[in-house]
Amino acid sequence: MTVALIQSDFRAHLKEYLDRVNDDDETIYIARSNSRSVAVISQEKMAWMEKALQAKEDSLDYAVARDQLIRRRVLPEDPLVESNDEYWEQFK
Repeated sequence: MTVALIQSDFRAHLKEYLDRVNDDDETIYIARSNSRSVAVISQEKMAWMEKALQAKEDSLDYAVARDQLIRRRVLPEDPLVESNDEYWEQFK
């Protein structure tokens, strides 16, 4: 789930929103003045995103990172690829 809010609301409920980022894997978008918005995501989600960006598309690292991002609803399900034993065997 994604939450969009203003900076003062985020500041007033900082712990609650940070818990939602970590516990519920939510992304929090914070609108700031002068169109300087920011997003808050968990360190784990960021690590998977970085791993996917740095890995080669046909590598096991990419496949694992992509699978993790699908599970976290960062990427949509891929109807053309089924995550089963046959899929994972290709990387051995």
